[in-house]
Amino acid sequence: MQAQSKVSTNWKQPLATAAFTTGVSLHSHTSCSEETLGFIHKMGVALPGMGSVLSFYEKRASERYSVKLDFDRANWRPPLQPRMAYDLEAKQIQRLGLYPLVSITDHDTLEGTLLLRAVPSSRHIPMSVEWSAPYGQTVFHLGIHNLPSGTGTEWMSRLEAYTAAPNDAKLIEMLRELHEQPHVLIVCNHPLWDLHKVGPVHVTELQRFLSEARGCIHALELNGLRHAQENREVGRMCRELGYLLISGGDRHGLEPNANINLTTATNFNDFVEEIRVERRSHVHFMDQYQERWEQRILQSTLNAVTDFPQFLPGWQKWDDRVFHPDANGEMRQLSQLWVGGAPPAAITNAIKLVRLFGKRGVSAPLSLAFPGVNDLRQGLELV
Repeated sequence: MQAQSKVSTNWKQPLATAAFTTGVSLHSHTSCSEETLGFIHKMGVALPGMGSVLSFYEKRASERYSVKLDFDRANWRPPLQPRMAYDLEAKQIQRLGLYPLVSITDHDTLEGTLLLRAVPSSRHIPMSVEWSAPYGQTVFHLGIHNLPSGTGTEWMSRLEAYTAAPNDAKLIEMLRELHEQPHVLIVCNHPLWDLHKVGPVHVTELQRFLSEARGCIHALELNGLRHAQENREVGRMCRELGYLLISGGDRHGLEPNANINLTTATNFNDFVEEIRVERRSHVHFMDQYQERWEQRILQSTLNAVTDFPQFLPGWQKWDDRVFHPDANGEMRQLSQLWVGGAPPAAITNAIKLVRLFGKRGVSAPLSLAFPGVNDLRQGLELV
C-alpha cells in the first residue's frame, strides 16, 4: 500500500485537529535518560570567538584541578521525572481537545516507562525506548515503541548487547524479529542528523540501512527539535523511497513536543496498525516550532544547568543532575567534584557563557552560525 503522509501546522491550519479524536506524542525523554553535554561544547565552538575561550578554560581545569573537561563523556539527566514528563505531553494534547496517547522513549533504558506503568493512571503507556544502534560507520537512533509487556525487559537486554557488540547483519535480523510483533512500531529518529559527526558517510550509511531494513522500518521521523531545512530533506527522502513520515518531538526539557500525530485511534495498538498496515500518518506541528531553532535548542540545553527549587529534593540542583569524570576517570556528580565546596571556574564560566547566550537578545549571533535553517516560508506542508 502506498504511504500517505500529511503534514499540517497549528499556526496555518489550527482546525486540522477537528477531524481527529486523538493526539499521539512520540519520542520524549525523562530524568531516567542520560544525555550528552557535548552540545554545550559544539555550541560554544560555533559562536564567533568562543572556541578560544573554551580552550582556555579546558586548560585551566586540567592545570588547577587535574580534571580534563570531557564534554562527550559528561552527561546530564533531563529535569522532568517520568510522571511530570507524561503530564506535560498529555496536557498539551488535551488543550487541543484531543485524547492523549504518550510514548516515552528514554535513551537505551525502559526505566521511565516501567515507573509510569506502575501507576494506575498511566498503566496503559506503551513500553518504548530510543535505541542507539551502531551500523557501519555511524549510529542510528531507533524509536522502538510498544514492546510486548511480557518480553520488553528481555528485548532491552538484547538491544543493549547489540550496542555493545554491533554487527550490521545482526541488526537487520533483530529488526525483522521485532517487525514480526504486529503491535511494535519501529521509527528511524532524526535520520539525517549526523549526531556523531562522521561526515557525508552518514547519509551513505543511512541509504544502505534503509535499503536493507526495508519493511522493518515503519516510518521516518520529522523531528520537533531539528530545523525545517533538515525535516524537508527527510520529507523528500520519504517520497523518493516510499517511506511514511511520522512525528517525534524529542523533548528533553520543559517545552512539550513541537509536533504530534493526529489520529482517530483510541489506543496505541490501533495507532500502530494505522501506521504499519494502513500506511497513513498525519503530523501536526505545534506553535513552538515557529520560534528560532537555535534559541529553542539552546533553551533545551540550559535545562541541564538550571536549578528547579520546585522539584523534589535531590533533583533541584543542576550539579546533582550532571555527571563528569573525576581525575581517575570515574563518573561522579558534579556536586561531588567541587574542591572546597566551590565549582571550578572553568565549569562555572562555561555555564555562564551558555546561560548568557540563552537570553533572547544576546543569542542573536547564533543565527549567523546556522543561517536560515528554520526558514518556514517554504512551509512544512510541502514535505
